[in-house]
Amino acid sequence: MRIRPRRLQPGDTIGIVAPSSPPVQENLERSLAFLEQLGLKWKLGRHVYNVHGYLAGMDDERLEDLEGMFADPSISGIICARGGYGSARYTDRLDLQLIRDNPKVFWGYSDITFLHTAIGQYSNLVTFHGPMLESCVAKDTFHELSAAMFRQLFEPMELHYTDDISSLNALAGGSAQGEIVGGNLSLLADTIGTKFEIDTKGKLLLIEDIGEEPYRVDSMLNQLRMAGKLTDAAGIVIGDFSDAEPKKERRTLSLDEVFHHYLGDLGKPVVEGFKIGHCEPHFAIPLGVEGRLDADQKTLTILPGVE
Repeated sequence: MRIRPRRLQPGDTIGIVAPSSPPVQENLERSLAFLEQLGLKWKLGRHVYNVHGYLAGMDDERLEDLEGMFADPSISGIICARGGYGSARYTDRLDLQLIRDNPKVFWGYSDITFLHTAIGQYSNLVTFHGPMLESCVAKDTFHELSAAMFRQLFEPMELHYTDDISSLNALAGGSAQGEIVGGNLSLLADTIGTKFEIDTKGKLLLIEDIGEEPYRVDSMLNQLRMAGKLTDAAGIVIGDFSDAEPKKERRTLSLDEVFHHYLGDLGKPVVEGFKIGHCEPHFAIPLGVEGRLDADQKTLTILPGVE
C-alpha cells in the first residue's frame, strides 16, 4: 500500500513550483487568491519565474525547487504552477528517497505525469492528478467543480464519478478493481524503456492528452500495446482528449476508431468520456490508491488520497 500524505489544514503553507515550462507571472499571481480562499498560505520556489527557452529555468534550478519544497518542514503540500515540457529532463537525478522520507501532497498533471510515475513507483507516495495554478485556476473558465475537487486534500473522501458529471461510454463491459496509475498519454509513452517505465499490471490505467491528432494517439497506444501495458492493465479509464482534430485535411481515422482498435477487445472494462485532463471541469483524482471501474454501470469509485 502506498503512503498517503497528511491531509492539509487551514493555515498550512503550500509550496509552488514550476517543474516544466515557465508560468506567466501575472496569471500565477492571479491564482494565489484561490489558495487564500482555501485558507492556505503559499511560498514560491526560488526559480519559479526563471525562463530558459521553453523551460522554467535550468534543469538544476527546477530540480532544486522541487527537492527543496519536499525537504522544507514548513511546507505541507506542493502544487505545480503549470505543465508544458521539461520534468523528465531531471527525473533521473531527483532524490526519490528524500520524497519518500518527507511525504506530502503533490498536485499537478500534464507534463507532471512523468513525476507522478517516478514518485509513485520509487517513493511509494500517493500523488494527485489535478488542475494547476497558472494554467487552470487563473483562467476565467476555471469551473466550480474543478475548484471543489481541492476539498479532497483537507479530508479523506471517497470520490464517485458517474455519467451525471459527463456522458460516459463503455467501449468494453465488465468491472475491475486496482490501483489507479497513469495520466498524460504522451508522457506515459515516454517512460517506456526507461527506469521509470509505467507499471500497469493489475492496475486501472488513466490516459488523457491534448493537441494530439488520431494518428499520434494511435502511435502512442501502439507503443503501450507492444510494451504489454494494455494487456497488463485491469481496466482503462479514458479521460479528456481535447483539440484532437486533424490539423489539415487528409485521410484519417477518428479518435473513437483508434480507441476501439486498441482498447475495445482487451477483455477488460474500458470507459471513455471522463472529464479528467485538459478540460473544464477537471475532475481531480489521487494516483496510487485503489479504484473500481464498472463499465456496465458506468461508474468510477476512488478511495481517499490523504490520511
